[in-house]
Amino acid sequence: MSPYGKHQSISERRGSVLGEELSLNTHSAKLAQQHRPQPPLTPLGMNPSADFNQQLSAGSPPPPPTPAASPGPSQTQPDWSNAEEDESIVLSIMRENFLKATTPEKKRILEDIVNMCNSQQLSFILQLVSPRLKKDPMMSLPDELCLRVLSFIDDPKDLARASQVSRRWRDLVSDDMTWKNLCLKHDYQRRLSEVQTSMQYSNFLRPDPTSSFYQPYSAPATSVTFDDASSLRRPRSYKSHFKQRYLVDAAWRTGGRNITKNITQEGGVVTSLHLTKKYIIVALDNTKIHVFDTEGNELRTLRGHMMGVWAMVPWDDVLVSGGCDRDVRVWDLTTGVCMHTLRGHTSTVRCLKMSDANTAISGSRDTTLRVWDIRNGVCRNVLVGHQASVRCLEIHGDIVVSGSYDTTAKVWSISEGRCLHTLQGHYSQIYAIAFDGYRVATGSLDTSVRIWNAATGECQAVLQGHTSLVGQLQMRGGTLVTGGSDGSVRVWSLERFCPIHRLAAHDNSVTSLQFDDTRIVSGGSDGRVKVWDLKTGQLVRELISQGEAVWRVAFEAEKCVAMALRNSRTVMEVWSFSPPEDVLLDRHERQSFTLTPRPTIDAPVPERPSSAMDDSLIGNGMQDVDMPDAGPATAPLRPNASFFQASRGA
Repeated sequence: MSPYGKHQSISERRGSVLGEELSLNTHSAKLAQQHRPQPPLTPLGMNPSADFNQQLSAGSPPPPPTPAASPGPSQTQPDWSNAEEDESIVLSIMRENFLKATTPEKKRILEDIVNMCNSQQLSFILQLVSPRLKKDPMMSLPDELCLRVLSFIDDPKDLARASQVSRRWRDLVSDDMTWKNLCLKHDYQRRLSEVQTSMQYSNFLRPDPTSSFYQPYSAPATSVTFDDASSLRRPRSYKSHFKQRYLVDAAWRTGGRNITKNITQEGGVVTSLHLTKKYIIVALDNTKIHVFDTEGNELRTLRGHMMGVWAMVPWDDVLVSGGCDRDVRVWDLTTGVCMHTLRGHTSTVRCLKMSDANTAISGSRDTTLRVWDIRNGVCRNVLVGHQASVRCLEIHGDIVVSGSYDTTAKVWSISEGRCLHTLQGHYSQIYAIAFDGYRVATGSLDTSVRIWNAATGECQAVLQGHTSLVGQLQMRGGTLVTGGSDGSVRVWSLERFCPIHRLAAHDNSVTSLQFDDTRIVSGGSDGRVKVWDLKTGQLVRELISQGEAVWRVAFEAEKCVAMALRNSRTVMEVWSFSPPEDVLLDRHERQSFTLTPRPTIDAPVPERPSSAMDDSLIGNGMQDVDMPDAGPATAPLRPNASFFQASRGA
């Protein structure tokens, strides 16, 4: 009987079906093995997965569907000891063929290689290629565009970080135009005195072609000699100027160094305080005038007044003082000698100002003002007109304004010796006055501040806000700052005649007040000295917080002096905010200004300290000027080399 017609049992039919499925699966696995792409050859030319498949018996199940079969227990790892040698030969052949290929052929080769790579290899290619495709824009853009890009950076810390990117970036960041723009953004204008001394210094020193340092040269008879170099200041770049101002501002906020000196063993009232570039001068009601250097070291004590000294004004090395003994004395600060004793007043000399190096004007309780020639020791003129004590005065050019207890202020011509205008409007005594040449501000016991036109004598505005005596005034540009016995400090706009800030400064009277373009420093009878931000009105810090009272405060850009009563003793605190000189200058600047022999370069002594001059002269823009641009502070170019090559190869 044919096998196809034989009746099969259930078990036989089940076995035959199972055998057919096994045979079909084995046949399909063989076909898949034949058509599956082979893995790449190893350096020995072997295919481990193929050898492993050959070791399997025909009836074994197919290998797992992995990219490469795992070795069995009986198989040893392939030997790769000599793969590097064969691999280098293969790579060298590939390099030669790739270099000889045309551009389309190279693209085709790269495309084929990429198509054969797995995800890990493609990731490696990406990490290898990405940095090489990046391009530094500063290396290809012109200098002008690069500097324009850098001009949008406001934070100096960002510029400092940018200078560390590469030599090219450092050269661009070191360009003086970049730091000039930053100075303008931060209101770090350069002072007129610095410009003048820089110009003198640049004329005094010229580069010697045979030396890497600046050497003195034979100057014409009208120029500065080498011996005069000690009176000049090093000219600085805008970068050094910004760095100096930035570090000083930071020290005002959180740093600074201070020393404390005991002036008297018993309490004494400090009636006047002046801080100059060379001296700290303190006058007391005990007839003495103490002279210190700017570090707080006592130089000498001026003795001559018979009673308390209530007014004084310095000019360079000359000091003019007056007091309750009715005398005006002229002192030489370098020797401590009294050069002249000027007599004429019949009561206490209450205020003093100087219009130039030879002319001083005094105001007295005898209701008069006197104009003195301090060089010859004579009285030029007597200004009569007030009906009560002359309490305060200010000078601008040939004009002097005075405030009196007779509730009026007067505008005088010094040369003509006559009264030009009488300013009437206050209801009580005038205690403070400020003058900028155009406007007069007066503070009175009637709690108001009045603004006057100096040319016409008319009252332009009445500023209300204080609730007690206004005894402190300072005018600077378009800003007026006032302090009162109510403990408040107020900042006013002179363009709109309205308050800008109202500061609850002290618990009691404001005894001293001064401000500049950046900050306000106030002292009060509560024993505190506070520093305020002029633009925001925020409290920056307290310099002195422990004391019975603060008599006077005076400050310059990098120095602050406060006279206070502490433990029934008069003490002086001197704060310094100047950074060290070696921190200010960069390495190339320190090399540029090394002299042989090197003179001592000290700061020039101004003719008139800010504490003794008209406040308006400080803030009307006369001392802030625009500096000529300096060239880029880049490395010198090598012969026959472009700027970019020089930057990379320097």
